[in-house]
Amino acid sequence: MQKIAIIQISDAGSEIASQLQCELGAELIQRTDVGNQWAAYDAFVFIGAMGICVRTIAPYIEDKHTDPAVVCIDSFGLNAISVLSGHIGGANDLTRRIAAHLGAREVITTQSDNAGLWPLDTLAKQFNWDMAGLDDINACISAFVNREPTALLMDIRDAGTDFLERTLPDHVTIVNSIDEVTPQRFRLLILVTPFIIDTPPGVLEVCYVPKVGVLGFGLASHPANYEHILDEINEAIAGNDIMPCYKRFCTIDVKRDEEFCAELRKEPNSEVVYYTAEELAKVEVPNPSETVEKHVGTPSVCEAAAILGSDHGKLVVTKIKGKNWTAALAIDRKYLREQKGHIEIVGAGPGDPDLVSVRGRKMLERADLILYAGSLVPKALTECHKPGAVVRSSADMALEEQCALMKEHYDKGHFIVRLHTGDPCIFGAIQEQMAFFDTHQMEYHITPGISSFLAAAAELQSQFTIPERCQTIILTRGEGRTPMPEKEQLHLLAKSQSTMCIFLSASIVDDVQRELLQEYPADTPVAACYHLTWPDQKIYRGKLKDLAEIVHRNNLTLTTMLVVGEAIDNRQGLSEGCLQARRSQLYSKHFTHLFRKGEA
Repeated sequence: MQKIAIIQISDAGSEIASQLQCELGAELIQRTDVGNQWAAYDAFVFIGAMGICVRTIAPYIEDKHTDPAVVCIDSFGLNAISVLSGHIGGANDLTRRIAAHLGAREVITTQSDNAGLWPLDTLAKQFNWDMAGLDDINACISAFVNREPTALLMDIRDAGTDFLERTLPDHVTIVNSIDEVTPQRFRLLILVTPFIIDTPPGVLEVCYVPKVGVLGFGLASHPANYEHILDEINEAIAGNDIMPCYKRFCTIDVKRDEEFCAELRKEPNSEVVYYTAEELAKVEVPNPSETVEKHVGTPSVCEAAAILGSDHGKLVVTKIKGKNWTAALAIDRKYLREQKGHIEIVGAGPGDPDLVSVRGRKMLERADLILYAGSLVPKALTECHKPGAVVRSSADMALEEQCALMKEHYDKGHFIVRLHTGDPCIFGAIQEQMAFFDTHQMEYHITPGISSFLAAAAELQSQFTIPERCQTIILTRGEGRTPMPEKEQLHLLAKSQSTMCIFLSASIVDDVQRELLQEYPADTPVAACYHLTWPDQKIYRGKLKDLAEIVHRNNLTLTTMLVVGEAIDNRQGLSEGCLQARRSQLYSKHFTHLFRKGEA
């Protein structure tokens, strides 16, 4: 929401008006100016009586598709009420934001919101989809909120479809084919697709078109009718049963200054990308042209550009020719609901199931196979799996067995989660697995996790970076069965006397202590942190000279993080003056930055 006006009806609302003006970046206007400014603002926020708000806006209300959002707050800030254009205009979201800022009660009367149902009229805006279809949206919304049988057909996967699957109402059935949709079974069909699909007569339709397509195009030199070329391409693409769904336009770099490219750069929520002839020539295409190669140095422009722009995706429309253009359409395979597997390497966090990321949790709930590092990851993290999912510990499996199991499921088109402790990129042993995936051209992605060194800082209630004392954190391990690089020996890293978090080293703690004492003072604070955030977590504090004794006395072995440095318990024993001297400048009243001017 770009432009917001605040109308303060009485003096009692002055403090609220001042707060919201700052929070929303809004402008204060007079109530008498609302009529003249009705089209100039995206939203109007009234502070005062609801009746005055309604009487003020009544003469100017026309249509929910064009009216601005209107929110009313009482003068005491107890209630924030969505008055007009709740969904399309964004008044509901603005009401929630205002209520959260003021600690007020949000009052939203839209039926779908109160029923916990999808707002069909704003889903497209929420997920950057386009809307297609000829049916009356109000009739579709009425059928949906009255919980009439609804079919959901999705042949694309993106953030929006993940949301729909995760929040599926009980009167909505996911179907895999239009053949399953009949007027005897369903009153409404919700489509999420770029493909043209004929809805059976007697079934209402809402169609969302996700922007997943990459249009590659070739172009004659400075064509006279460049303003109409995109319309011509859209018509030709529709002839291949696909609606305009472009997130990216791609072509050869020598066309960068063409008028048509300038027109494309004006298209909302899309980008124009250029490739060199050398880049395009490396792409294998179904329709190479000797003529094209003769003129621009590559046997293909439109098909090669579409493939490159979609990360070597699927070419769903091969080269089509217009009077002075060629075009092809590709879709990144990550969006396609094909029988193809995917592996998500997920960071489980330090142990507490609540500390896995929101994305990681969603991946676990979606997985057909969860392969978790059982010696390090609590099984409780996997208990959110869906019915029928396979859940296996890798603790007793060699790398070859793990990879074979994942490939078996991958080849069946399954969604696989490889669950590693902490963040998988820190001592996660994923390098060799990714090499296997690369060799077998298996698609994978990494979801980061909270590392145990961050959990150590939290549980120790310590800030590991102290202004003017310690600004570096070293994550490392001692030299055990796996050799350390010569330049990363502990005694060399210890020269900086930074905060050091040492993984996987409790079993060689005597060697660790000996190396650290070469540089750190003997009384440097240390902490041995066992099973961080697990139910049986234990933390032992002491001095560096006693580190080995602490570990041996308490029989600490696996999953123990050793922390060394003066950042541990840094506040203890310091006077208020010392603490003031070590304060960060960020919140100093004398410090000027982007959001605040410091005092002199």
